Amino acid sequence: MINKPIKIAIINRSFWPSYPVIGEALLRFAEGAAKREFLVSVIIQDTVGINSKLEKAGRGKGVRFYPTKALSTYASGILFRVFDSLFFMMWVIVVLLWVRPTKVYVSTDPPVVVPFIVMLYSQMFDAEYVYHLQDIHPEATNVVMPVNKWIYKLVLKMDIVSIRNAKRLITITEQMATEIRTRSQTKASIQVLSNPAVSFDGIDTNKPKLLGFSFCGTAGRMQRIPLILAAIETYFKRGGRLDFTFAGGGIYSSQLKDFSKSFSRFHYRGLVSSSEAAQINADYAWALLPIEDDVTRFSFPSKSSSYVVSGANILAICSENTSVAQWVNANRLGVVVKPHVESIVDDFFKIEKSDFEDLICEESRDALKANLRFEVFIKALNKLVLT
Repeated sequence: MINKPIKIAIINRSFWPSYPVIGEALLRFAEGAAKREFLVSVIIQDTVGINSKLEKAGRGKGVRFYPTKALSTYASGILFRVFDSLFFMMWVIVVLLWVRPTKVYVSTDPPVVVPFIVMLYSQMFDAEYVYHLQDIHPEATNVVMPVNKWIYKLVLKMDIVSIRNAKRLITITEQMATEIRTRSQTKASIQVLSNPAVSFDGIDTNKPKLLGFSFCGTAGRMQRIPLILAAIETYFKRGGRLDFTFAGGGIYSSQLKDFSKSFSRFHYRGLVSSSEAAQINADYAWALLPIEDDVTRFSFPSKSSSYVVSGANILAICSENTSVAQWVNANRLGVVVKPHVESIVDDFFKIEKSDFEDLICEESRDALKANLRFEVFIKALNKLVLT
């Protein structure tokens, strides 16, 4: 009797080429699984016409793609983004019932509702799924935008059920793993896996760097953008001479654009390609890593991996008791500053005078780099999802 190939579905709303880290990693994972004679389906939202992009790049061989149109962006209002998530949820239901996979990889993009649908599908059709919690919701959302308490309780219960019924769970930090265990009492194994860094192929990370700051990532509610701009404005008005280059989209995009028109040493590049982001990170001696304190229990900034590989020192803007601060300090990657305008401005001037150089340890950075390669991430997914 000939064994039928195992059907696998990969569900992540964001994908290659628009999302050059997780999107690229999941594309490589899908391509590798297809070469191993798994029947691989990828369910995504399409922002760029992915089928033509795949054909042009010669990617996605042997993988079946099921894209649906993306209706919102990071800059969209919260209600429209919720509607978009529900629209994608309906698409996931249709494709799962059509394809009937026996193994499913699902992430928190979008959160809660799609993993819950995967859980229901798995219960009904005797499938198994691996749940990748890139963030822990609804807690992460509730920190920056309080959710109606009844809706909060409902979606929290939904997510707990999804967690408890997963074959395996993946998350980013030990602190997040602890939160998951505490809130769900799950017996499923939890694997801590760092997100890979954006590719730096062709980027010289060892050349002399400009004494200034980069910020490449989402300019959203969790990134303290109004605080950062207030500190930079104060710094400039007091004679600060460092340059700042920001890149990425989000709800504060228009504020960043307007700010760049007011100060010649502040540059906003908007949405850029992965290679452009890598180059910006590699150009500057320092990178900004702002994050809301309470969010760090439930999330970890994805840009951190790319900052490490770029060779930039990190100025983390958060309290000392957060997982981000502990990570920066333990690995001697830079400096942690309290999220207050005066404290940030003081550190800008100290960096201008190169006062922090003795705090940095390149040996620690090199050890981290080895675990942030795409190959490490994909090898882990192969073990966790395909076995």
